[in-house]
Amino acid sequence: MKIAIGADHNGYELKEGIKKFIEENTDHEIVDYGCHSCDAVDYPDVAFEVSQAISEGKLERGILICGTGLGVAIAANKYPGIRAATCHDTYSAERAQLSNNAQIVTMGAQIIGVEVAKKVVEAYLNVEWAEGSKRKVDKINEKEKEFRSGNFQEGVASNQCC
Repeated sequence: MKIAIGADHNGYELKEGIKKFIEENTDHEIVDYGCHSCDAVDYPDVAFEVSQAISEGKLERGILICGTGLGVAIAANKYPGIRAATCHDTYSAERAQLSNNAQIVTMGAQIIGVEVAKKVVEAYLNVEWAEGSKRKVDKINEKEKEFRSGNFQEGVASNQCC
C-alpha cells in the first residue's frame, strides 16, 4: 500500500519515527510530504497536499501529525471526499478504518509518544474497511455532495435514537 505521511514542525520528529517504523517493519511504500526539518511550516499546507494526493488516487492512506493532531484533521477534512480521524489509541485507529473508512489518521506529537504512535499506525494499517457502517458513511458522502452542488438542505435533523 502507498501511504502519505506529513507533519508540521511540531510533528516533524514523530513523523520521522513513524516513517522509520513503517519502512523497517512493513512492505508499505511511504511518500513523505514534509516537513523536512523543525523549521516552522503551516499544517494546512501539508494536510491539503496529502488530502489531494489521496483524493486523486495517488495514495491509499495517509498519516498526518501536528501538535495536537486536531489542526491537521480539521484541514484534511475540508478537502472533498476525505475522512480524517484523530487517533491516540489503537482502538480508535482501528475503528477509524473499520467503521468509517478514514483515509487519513492524525496524531498530536504533543499528546502521544513515538512508541504508542507506532502501535496506533500499526492498528490503522492492519485493517480494511468492513463496510459495517456503510449506511452512515454513505450519509456523510451524500451530505458532502449536497454542499458541493449547492443543494444543501437545512433542517434534516432526526430525533431517532441509535
